[in-house]
Amino acid sequence: MPIFWLILIVLAIAAAGFLVGRHRALQSAGGDSRGLHSLPGYYGWNVALKAIVPAFGLLVVWLLVQPLYVSNTVSNMIPDSAIPEGSSMGLVMAEVRRTAAGMDNAVSAGLMTEDFARNARADFADVTTRLQEAGQIVTSRITQPVLRAAQEYRVLNSTGYLIMSIAVIVLAVLGALYGLRESRAAFRARNVVEQGVRALLIAAASIAVLTTVGIVLSLVFNTIEFFRLYPASEFFFGLNWAPSFSGRGGASDLGIVPLLWGTFYISIVALLVAVPIGLFAAIYLSEYARPGLRAVAKPLIEVLAGIPTIVYGLFALLTVGPLLMEVFGDEGLGWMQSGTSVMTAGLVMGIMLIPFVSSLSDDIINAVPQAMRDGSYGLGATQSETIRQVVLPAALPGIVGAILLAASRAIGETMIVVLGAGAAARLDLNPFEAMTTVTAKIVSQLTGDADFASPEALVAFALGMTLFILTLGLNVFALYIVRKYREQYE
Repeated sequence: MPIFWLILIVLAIAAAGFLVGRHRALQSAGGDSRGLHSLPGYYGWNVALKAIVPAFGLLVVWLLVQPLYVSNTVSNMIPDSAIPEGSSMGLVMAEVRRTAAGMDNAVSAGLMTEDFARNARADFADVTTRLQEAGQIVTSRITQPVLRAAQEYRVLNSTGYLIMSIAVIVLAVLGALYGLRESRAAFRARNVVEQGVRALLIAAASIAVLTTVGIVLSLVFNTIEFFRLYPASEFFFGLNWAPSFSGRGGASDLGIVPLLWGTFYISIVALLVAVPIGLFAAIYLSEYARPGLRAVAKPLIEVLAGIPTIVYGLFALLTVGPLLMEVFGDEGLGWMQSGTSVMTAGLVMGIMLIPFVSSLSDDIINAVPQAMRDGSYGLGATQSETIRQVVLPAALPGIVGAILLAASRAIGETMIVVLGAGAAARLDLNPFEAMTTVTAKIVSQLTGDADFASPEALVAFALGMTLFILTLGLNVFALYIVRKYREQYE
């Protein structure tokens, strides 16, 4: 049964329980709501919550545990001889899951029946042909043991979903019946419902934490798989980035140093554009601009933050790159060979970061107590001297935090780099040369023709983990500085 219909059935049981529970509570009080401890609606919600919460809780836990159980069971069926040299069981299981999904698509398209898909004695060539017709790319990784494992994987999954559907519906019915049993006049339904809602709010607040943990774990596990196939020392200290999709890692150089250099180089150029313009704009808006002008100018600047990055990338590719070529290209100074370069991406990224620096710095400067300005004026300082010697030093920790947050945003940018900086991984000081970044290579490695069981594809997770640690460190440092500044004046 599809998950959507299962959820609808549970909600229907809860809705019916709400109506019956409310009616039952009124009946127990002789039809007079004044004889109830709580309002009639609370008794209905008590039944609905007891039907929904346990059923959905089981559904979530089942959906989390079943893939682990099925993968572990199927992996025990695969002989060690079926694992190619330089690969691992985790990578073979990735191919098993991909093949199982392809068989699902073939069944949905009518290219094979369910009985044929489950038949372990089905002709191997016939199955792979039908998978190709269903749109799946059949590689040398799909061997006879992988196909058998994929068939068993589908059987275990479908059986698990059937058992789950029955268990969830039964639990919802039992929860509703238990709630109906409590629908009597003396029952403290309001207290129970309010405590239940509080627990749900706590669970909702925990989703962000659990999501972060899930992201980190997915990166960690795949990064570990990568380092089992490729030496960590060559990855972190290698000076050459040259993946070869024809080999299995031995023919590839996957050094991250050129990518980190391109990432930091483009980010520095972007900050050199964004920080002066954004900071000067913030000083003008907070100290010099009239209230009417500020009310119009600040939202207009912040509109830049809402423009999709793909639009900035197209702006870099179609406008800024050709413009720089006219000045620094062969017809000008001769420093630039093409429109894609560090300078192109850095300038456009700097424009994108202006509202980050400007808005945050403006708020921080406005937070400086007016008494400090008045004291400076009382000592005979001019407005510019007050800004330079009093306001900016007082707001400096917060401004530094805003700059660091903008830097972490620049490091994680992708589309501007893809369209404006080129794809060359090189160590070069020339800002008019094409370079690339970590994020751009993550995209290219996962959208290329590499087999997912190869280091050339798994390296994307190692790159993502490195980038995650770098941006996390910058964000934590920036938030520490901002919090320290706020504690000083609040």
